[in-house]
Amino acid sequence: MVSEMIALYCHKKHGSPKGCLCPECTELTEYAIQRSNKCPFMETKTFCSNCKVHCYRPDMRERIRTVMRYSGPRMIFHHPVVAIWHVVSTIAEKRRMKKS
Repeated sequence: MVSEMIALYCHKKHGSPKGCLCPECTELTEYAIQRSNKCPFMETKTFCSNCKVHCYRPDMRERIRTVMRYSGPRMIFHHPVVAIWHVVSTIAEKRRMKKS
């Protein structure tokens, strides 16, 4: 899903044609995929934003935040089921953390 969000951001902000990414966004996508593949919590967590451990380098973390701030609200139009699931699971995770 992060690839979809980066593609949306790149198309709108960098003017890349749909289906293509600029070099900067290609690098960010590859980095995000690499981090997800190496994540020891991937089987038990829903989204990285709900994770207690943030494994992105500070510069990449800021870049992905920028992408998420732009693409997140727009995902409801592109992938509505996933967008709603993200909101529901984030609220549930916050409630669960409060009870702990």
